[in-house]
Amino acid sequence: MAERRIGIIMNGVTGRMGTNQHLIRSIAAIRADGGVRLANGDRLVPDPVLVGRNREKLEALARAHGVTRVSTDLAACLADPKDELFFDAATTQLRAGLIERAIASGKHIYVEKPTADNLEDALRVARLAKQAGIKHGVVQDKLFLPGLRKLKMVIDSGFLGRICSVKGEFGYWVFEGDLQPAQRPSWNYKAAEGGGIILDMLCHWRYVLDNLFGEVEAVSCLGATHIPERIGEDGKPYKADVDDAAYATFQLRGGIIAHINSSWVTRVRRDDLATFQVDGTHGSAVAGLQKCWTQSRVNTPKPVWNPDIPQPIDFFAGWQEVPNTQDYPNGFRAQWEMFLRYMAGETASFPWDLSAGAKGVQLAEAGLQSWRERRWIDLPTLEV
Repeated sequence: MAERRIGIIMNGVTGRMGTNQHLIRSIAAIRADGGVRLANGDRLVPDPVLVGRNREKLEALARAHGVTRVSTDLAACLADPKDELFFDAATTQLRAGLIERAIASGKHIYVEKPTADNLEDALRVARLAKQAGIKHGVVQDKLFLPGLRKLKMVIDSGFLGRICSVKGEFGYWVFEGDLQPAQRPSWNYKAAEGGGIILDMLCHWRYVLDNLFGEVEAVSCLGATHIPERIGEDGKPYKADVDDAAYATFQLRGGIIAHINSSWVTRVRRDDLATFQVDGTHGSAVAGLQKCWTQSRVNTPKPVWNPDIPQPIDFFAGWQEVPNTQDYPNGFRAQWEMFLRYMAGETASFPWDLSAGAKGVQLAEAGLQSWRERRWIDLPTLEV
């Protein structure tokens, strides 16, 4: 058994997602376990360099999680041949430009979504990566959630029959910053910094819908800015000038209709922060982040409308939970390990590349256009 090093430039890891999901729960956890075990018994060990603007923050983060290298000079890192993979979890608006620089430096690419804040740039970097012949991938973490993996198993088993519809509810109340500190950063609510829930969440819903139910063919979306003023990290009020809620309907290939509400202005009274109900001719399923429940055709109750009496049916009682049949690792780590195995040559391709990232941006851009023009928008096939 041999140990193989892979150098990774990790840009933007001082932010919430970069720190918690990509550094602590993915790369640091993989390193603590001795690396990714390959088919021949070797271990591929990530050797990250943390890159950002604030050296003090970078050094504190590195010390806390056993990382030996930090840098505030991205150009020097991109020029260093011993680091072959570039990762970015910084701001959306800068991402396409950073990807382009990394490709020009001969690096392989693995980045957060969205891959750009507009479709033109997302397609450009996908085409550049294809022309350069590099390996590239985009984070599509929700496909690795235990609840959605169980839902995928239910679908693949044929339990649902022909799927008719999908109803999704995502979100929670993000505090404005006066009564309690906000649990999301202020840039999420500023157009100048790439904020907005449509740009953020419709990129997620594209890969969830495409991979579980059917290719998205058209979208009708209504956005809203329900809270126009919030309190920033500096304690001062600022104008929230992007959407904090989105109400979107999607037409999928095969005649499936999906509707997903996404909101940072809703209080939760459901099974989880995100839930998906899938109704089919032979059964239904409801999935959250961790759990999934099913109800078959023969177990479906037969309600009768009568508003004059208390509801006699316990509608929750007729659902059966899908059991845990395996371990479900952190979704970000699971996808990191898949991509690292791809980097090591164990697989010939990686399904969620920059072309898939461009599809997410396409849907977000179409959602914004639908809201602006108050109409359905068709999604043509992208040519990369």
